[in-house]
Amino acid sequence: MLHNFSSWLGKYLYTARLPSPQGLGLTRLSADPGPSSAGRSERYPVLFPSPPRLPPAAPEPMAGILALLPLLLPLAQAGVAGAAGSVRLAGGLTLGGLFPVHARGAAGRACGPLKKEQGVHRLEAMLYALDRVNADPELLPGVRLGARLLDTCSRDTYALEQALSFVQALIRGRGDGDEAAVRCPGGVPPVRAAPPERVVAVVGASASSVSIMVANVLRLFAIPQISYASTAPELSDSTRYDFFSRVVPPDSYQAQAMVDIVRALGWNYVSTLASEGNYGESGVDAFVQISREAGGVCIAQSIKIPREPKPGEFNKVIRRLMETPNARGIIIFANEDDIRRVLEAARQANLTSYFLWVGSDSWGAKISPILNLEDVAVGAITILPKRASIDGFDQYFMTRSLENNRRNIWFAEFWEENFNCKLTSSGTQSDDSTRKCTGEERIGQDSAYEQEGKVQFVIDAVYAIAHALHSMHQALCPGHTGLCPAMEPTDGRTLLQYIRAVRFNGSAGTPVMFNENGDAPGRYDIFQYQVTNGSAGSGSYQAVGQWAETLRLDVEALQWSGDPREVPESQCSLPCGPGERKKMVKGVPCCWHCEACDGYRFQVDEFTCEACPGDMRPTHNHTGCRPTPVVRLSWSSPWAAPPLLLAVLGIMATTTVVATFVRHNNTPIVRASGRELSYVLLTGIFLIYTVTFLMVAEPGAAVCAARRLFLGLGTTLSYSALLTKTNRIYRIFEQGKRSVTPPPFISPTSQLVITFSFTSVQVVGVMAWMGAQPPHSVIDYEEQRTVEPEQARGVLKCDMSDLSLVGCLGYSLLLMVTCTVYAIKARGVPETFNEAKPIGFTMYTTCIIWLAFVPIFFGTAQSAEKIYIQTTTLTVSLSLSASVSLGMLYVPKTYVILFHPEQNVQKRKRSLKTTSTVAAPPKGEGTEAPK
Repeated sequence: MLHNFSSWLGKYLYTARLPSPQGLGLTRLSADPGPSSAGRSERYPVLFPSPPRLPPAAPEPMAGILALLPLLLPLAQAGVAGAAGSVRLAGGLTLGGLFPVHARGAAGRACGPLKKEQGVHRLEAMLYALDRVNADPELLPGVRLGARLLDTCSRDTYALEQALSFVQALIRGRGDGDEAAVRCPGGVPPVRAAPPERVVAVVGASASSVSIMVANVLRLFAIPQISYASTAPELSDSTRYDFFSRVVPPDSYQAQAMVDIVRALGWNYVSTLASEGNYGESGVDAFVQISREAGGVCIAQSIKIPREPKPGEFNKVIRRLMETPNARGIIIFANEDDIRRVLEAARQANLTSYFLWVGSDSWGAKISPILNLEDVAVGAITILPKRASIDGFDQYFMTRSLENNRRNIWFAEFWEENFNCKLTSSGTQSDDSTRKCTGEERIGQDSAYEQEGKVQFVIDAVYAIAHALHSMHQALCPGHTGLCPAMEPTDGRTLLQYIRAVRFNGSAGTPVMFNENGDAPGRYDIFQYQVTNGSAGSGSYQAVGQWAETLRLDVEALQWSGDPREVPESQCSLPCGPGERKKMVKGVPCCWHCEACDGYRFQVDEFTCEACPGDMRPTHNHTGCRPTPVVRLSWSSPWAAPPLLLAVLGIMATTTVVATFVRHNNTPIVRASGRELSYVLLTGIFLIYTVTFLMVAEPGAAVCAARRLFLGLGTTLSYSALLTKTNRIYRIFEQGKRSVTPPPFISPTSQLVITFSFTSVQVVGVMAWMGAQPPHSVIDYEEQRTVEPEQARGVLKCDMSDLSLVGCLGYSLLLMVTCTVYAIKARGVPETFNEAKPIGFTMYTTCIIWLAFVPIFFGTAQSAEKIYIQTTTLTVSLSLSASVSLGMLYVPKTYVILFHPEQNVQKRKRSLKTTSTVAAPPKGEGTEAPK
């Protein structure tokens, strides 16, 4: 009940925000102090309340505090009376000290076993520092510092009770005189005691939870407090803990250092473990906040270890950590016992080398949390405020004995614990199972000794107060040796200003100073527990870096399980490969899915894919774009060989026919075939063959213009001549059925005019096209933009689409169809007029060729080989149609002329009956050939 009330009282006192205890109407009576000896508790002054004298017009908070004073004094009495003792040093100015001499008690007990290092070492460090300050003639000359050192038993409520003894001298009333008589219950005469020491400043406490509790009381009485080990960020709040300072950096710096370590290791997904309480929870909160502000680090889970863990609690912690297995990095702000039990649970779960521990200064470079658990701790990175071993303290402490250290009432208990022996007490012999202490044992010789890590900071805290008092003494008592009235009593608010202004080199040679919040600068050493000699049992902490506002981490010095030099990963998602973008998981900025930049997209940054420009294609890994290769049908291409061969043969055959006809121009066969139209037709056939060379030639303005002109010109000229000839034959014989008068426009001149009239339509159309859109070459990147970018090609070609290309032949195809119709109509021509039938066969075959051409040409529009297939199909179709015309109409005649000249003679005249029904052809133009 007393503990709960003390906790409530501390919070209430803070809420009331009492500005100063001076003027409270309390009267002090004291009792004579009892004797103090080693291992014995001492008697404490007893406080008795007297009616308070309220200041006029007191504000409500002040009135509330004054009303509580009758309750506060009995509480102080109860707390002091229940104390286990204290260490006292006489002096003109008294410093208070709070140390965890004992651990927290179990089963309702306030105190537990002795803490040799964290308790006794630190307490002795303050005694050592006071001895040195008092022996220094340059520091506080004529003023001796005294002390009152108390045990907090590592419990905040118990520490609050102890700390109330520091304010006894400030809780005093005003009677009729300096000393007012009081009546004791039962008529017992009052005992007069010496006035309690006036504590001007307090060194401590150790745990943050204890410092927070004590600070709530000390601020009410304007007593500055300097901690040597409390690092909770909460204590940096100068509006709540304005009289609190510390010579160790707050955990906010430590959290920043740990965030920097995590980022330096390339981790972005970690979990946090915290012991319940101010230290653990505040440290994790600071880490989470800083990591959120810095970005790039996400918290998978934040797990809190209860103050009183239930059986199986730590196994549950490990199972929860494994719910996010990618978060292998574990940030741990926990006390030594919790750290040890977490490591034990990890070993039981067979996860010895799985987790990557990053421990706070509570782990530091200590052996106790990992003793016999070294295999689980291998690779752990820990952080510790930069410190050094103080040689002078080692010499001091190792010379302490039962004889020369009677001032420390807990030293006898330490002696028994340290040397595992028992002292004789009150004539009772020790148990036979434990040897008796001789008193001649020596620390460091008969027992192991290693200086506790916070010794340096305890000494620095004492010296900070001493330097502040020295500066205050120089300012308020100039020329005085010893205290002057201006410092009796010492004003705590003034002293706080001097404390915040101190700057000196501490016991380790590093500067000691405070910022506006009372915090020391952040300076940390970074360690890693590494294996030596190939065995986890022979591991040790190795310094791997430092942090002082910025991180300096020697990554090369780090060692890990598995590959010693490869930093393990602790990431929610593995990095995306080249050519992949991050598709973030909603609400978890460190988790993503990797999405390939497929097709023609490339990776712009880690989050974006964009399409390459039209003239480019992505690189092999899709991290950039590269020019798309440009192709065309070249002379050496296998696709060009068949068309060129057909064209060459066709040109040779056409040239041979023309040469034969020219040489035998006046022979009956040549005359009967219609010389003028034959030459026109052969010219058209020749132009058809030459088109192949234009289609294979490299596109340019001239080549493109020639393609537009000659692509349809040859076929138009050929089919115009064939149409004119077929129409002439049809009209002659149709007219002969009705009249002996020949039809009009059947003379050679008329035939040429008709042929060139048909051809002029094609020429005019092409000229108009070239005038409206001048020919030029283009690179078409869409024609061969295949699904697979590696096969994509830009095609160098003329600015003619598939439709416009076929449009060039459209008029020729119309003439071809018309000619075919007339060839069908003229199929009834008598056998003696054999010119119509070869024309008919020519047109039938040509129609079949072009009917096959259309699906092939347009059916390959999506093919990767489109340029080759379409060009080859077109040129082969043209050459075949020309070859059909040449072969059907002129090769037989040429064969007769060259190899059977005896048949190239004039036939006898036909009978009169025949000639009377059929109109005779004009001179020089016949429809009859010799047989």
